[in-house]
Amino acid sequence: MNPKSRSILDTSVIVAVGDTEWLTAYVDALQEQSDATVHHVSPATAHEMLQQRAINCVVADYRLPETTGIDFIRSIRETTATLPIILGTAEGSETIASTAIEAGVTDYIAVTDSLDETVTDAVQRTEQALRDAQRAKTQRERARQFDATFHDTRSATWVLDPAGALTRVNQTARDMIDVDADDVVGDPFWTLPWWLDEGQTSADIRRLVESAKRGEFGHAVITQNGVTGEQVLELSVQPVTDERGDLVSIIVDSVDITERVDLERELRQSEQLHRVTLNNMTDTVLMTDEDGEYTYVCPNVHFIFGYTAEEIRDLGTIEDLLGDDLFDREDLADDGVLKNIETTATDKAGREHTLLVNVREVSIQDGTLLYSCRDITKRKQRERALATLQETARDFLYAETHHEIAHHVVDDTPDVLDLDASAVYLFDADDNHLQPTAYSQSMRDAHGPLPDVHADGRDLTTHSFVENEPRFFDDVHDADRLANPATDLRSVAYIPLGSHGVFVAGSTDVCAFDDVTRELADLLAATAEAALDRVDRESQLREQDRELQRQNDQLTTLNQINETIREIDQALVQSETREEIDHTVCERLTADGRFQFAWIGTHDSTNDAVTPQAWAGTDQGYLDTQSFPVAAEAVEPAGRTAATGEVTHVSNVAADLRAASWRKDAIARDLLSVLSIPLVYNDLSYGVLTVYAETPDAFDETIQTVLAELGETIASAISASERKRALLTTSMTRVEYTVADPSFVLAQLVQAADCTITYEGGVQQTVNGNYVFVTVEDAPLDAVVDVAADLRVIEDVQRIRGGETGGVLRLRLAEPFLATELADHGAVLQSATASQAGTAFVIDVPGSVEARNVTKFVTQRFEDVELTSKQTREQASEHGFYASVLDSLTDRQLEVLETAYYSGFFESPRTVTGEAVAESLDISPQAFYQHIRTVQRKLFAALIDDHAPVVTRHAD
Repeated sequence: MNPKSRSILDTSVIVAVGDTEWLTAYVDALQEQSDATVHHVSPATAHEMLQQRAINCVVADYRLPETTGIDFIRSIRETTATLPIILGTAEGSETIASTAIEAGVTDYIAVTDSLDETVTDAVQRTEQALRDAQRAKTQRERARQFDATFHDTRSATWVLDPAGALTRVNQTARDMIDVDADDVVGDPFWTLPWWLDEGQTSADIRRLVESAKRGEFGHAVITQNGVTGEQVLELSVQPVTDERGDLVSIIVDSVDITERVDLERELRQSEQLHRVTLNNMTDTVLMTDEDGEYTYVCPNVHFIFGYTAEEIRDLGTIEDLLGDDLFDREDLADDGVLKNIETTATDKAGREHTLLVNVREVSIQDGTLLYSCRDITKRKQRERALATLQETARDFLYAETHHEIAHHVVDDTPDVLDLDASAVYLFDADDNHLQPTAYSQSMRDAHGPLPDVHADGRDLTTHSFVENEPRFFDDVHDADRLANPATDLRSVAYIPLGSHGVFVAGSTDVCAFDDVTRELADLLAATAEAALDRVDRESQLREQDRELQRQNDQLTTLNQINETIREIDQALVQSETREEIDHTVCERLTADGRFQFAWIGTHDSTNDAVTPQAWAGTDQGYLDTQSFPVAAEAVEPAGRTAATGEVTHVSNVAADLRAASWRKDAIARDLLSVLSIPLVYNDLSYGVLTVYAETPDAFDETIQTVLAELGETIASAISASERKRALLTTSMTRVEYTVADPSFVLAQLVQAADCTITYEGGVQQTVNGNYVFVTVEDAPLDAVVDVAADLRVIEDVQRIRGGETGGVLRLRLAEPFLATELADHGAVLQSATASQAGTAFVIDVPGSVEARNVTKFVTQRFEDVELTSKQTREQASEHGFYASVLDSLTDRQLEVLETAYYSGFFESPRTVTGEAVAESLDISPQAFYQHIRTVQRKLFAALIDDHAPVVTRHAD
């Protein structure tokens, strides 16, 4: 084969199927004339090869073993529709040809007698079939590529006919408008809804289409307003021609370049910004060649050096500006860049600047070295000031007072701010003044004396303080609140120190405060304020520690006192007599050593003095040296408490040594603080308790409160013991009074109902109220009930028994009845009879209770009281028996018993049934009879069990 005439056969794989002579000659010719890979196989092998590898063409004879070429073609077409298949036969007929075409044959060969002609024709047909198959494959690939491009969601695509009318549009383009694209198919492309602007945009699109009609490619950038907003599109127009070069369609493709346009716009803006920045930034950029000659000078060079770009060039080389030996050229060659080289340079005005210089190797036009210079003069100044300020802050840590901090601020101001005139005003909240606590001599020389200023905001110092606003003045003489126009200060700063005061710093020069100085002044003031806050916090913490220690001491004391009180309470419960109570209290109070001495005394009315009854502790004969007259002033605390009925406290006996003689005797025995407490219960005095301590201020408010409550407890215990003693004693005094006071509850009822009412016993105190039974005479019972219901002092009235001439009522009172109050004083109200003439009381006073105390109570309780009778009597021996029986009854049992008794249940014959009494008590009859039987059983048990049996002798 000639290597120069390669054809499509050389790269093809051909399968020949059949064993006829012409097919064998065909295979030999292919192998001889080309580099084709030829397989001469059976139909079965051919099927296997088609499944295992790529085959480019199949050539088969019509006659095949066990089948025909037509059936063979049909079996292949079941798996592939594009594989070229050529069928040859020597038995050619129109029927076979049509059947082969129907089966999907690519070409049909009629085998003739001339074998060479047949083989040559077969080879040519094979080559043509391969070319047609390759062309069809290429077209399919292009169609798939076009479909992929057409359906690409990243771009909108339109297909136009040769006249420029729309034929197809992809989904991306459809989504760009809010109308149905199918409705505009056939319309000229430049008139479609995508282009709302009928002016320039439509004209540009039409020119693109016209260029495509001429077979030219075209591009245009347009702005499209769609449903998603404004977009910038780049349109590409491509003409599509057939094999003859005739235009068949036009494809318009768009790319959304909105983001790219925005980026380009931003880039242009950024470039402009960089140009402006370069011209206005404070860093200076210089570029030189290797000899130091300038190739570029930044326009902002004047910011640091004060020269224009031309003046910089006129100075000479870079060494003339930045100095010699700025860097080592070999080091720069090795590293490519040298950073933060610190050097100094002098500006046009002769001021020295500290610079940080970066040097970099470049290759820009003729420049090889790029210098960037940054002025750090203020930074260096700030660093030095901050170092000083750090030392100041350390000094503040050791300062313990506001004055120390103020002096540190003034002392360090020259080093921190480079200002000699300074002062610190501290606020005095008591006087509402700012006081010049510390100031420099320069401040005194420039400003004159610094007086206190009232914090009213009228001058510059107080205005800054009141408004909490720093004020910097380039020339203070321009300020409207300047209080001293004669001051030599010009530049002045007023900076508040929180709620502590104001820091003032100044100079006799105008405009002495640059940005760094202002910042450092604020920082110095903030550091001072923090130090002042710290001093306040530490002072508060110390005060809190002291308060906490005081509270802990109080708590310890209170715990000790409470423990003592608990012990006293327990002892009071076990004490049976007044003497035991008095001695127990005194001993317990002095047992733990907290109190040195304690005693209890009673008021002796015969000599109007307090008589000691019990005492304990160490008094060193104090009681023997004193008399305790009862008076409101200038007497021993016990006498004052007995006179006033209030607690008397002497925190320091030595404080007013000459005020009374008892103080000298007390100090001589180390009795340095005193507390005297009245023993009062239900307005009845049982004496005074007086306690002494060997230290001043031993009785704080807590102890006073606790001991005052203890006094009430002691008085209650004494009252209880006397009531108990009254029940056991056989001697008593009966006193009778007439009272004209109409405030007594029974007197109010009598006046309203015009009757006589008598109380003869039966007081009940329950959780529901105070009850009392009374007998009504000389008036209908119903009328009295109606009147009682209208009285405020009577909450409820219950009819027990009676009728038109009187009876018995059970009253529920709003306040405790008189009998209850007398019982608390150890006395018994035997009867109370109220009539229109007044009220008569009969009261039994046990021998252990002084009758004068009862008289005092009655006269205090009522007005217009007259003692009509007083006689000493002996109680029956059964009195204790009665008391024991009553003590054994519950409150409910006693209530049921008294109600039944006053209702007439025990009279013979009975005037009321048990059911009626039960109904009045709002209980069931069964419960009523159960209570009555229980009371009777307790009464009989007391009669029988507590008395000796009666022995009866029977005569024979």
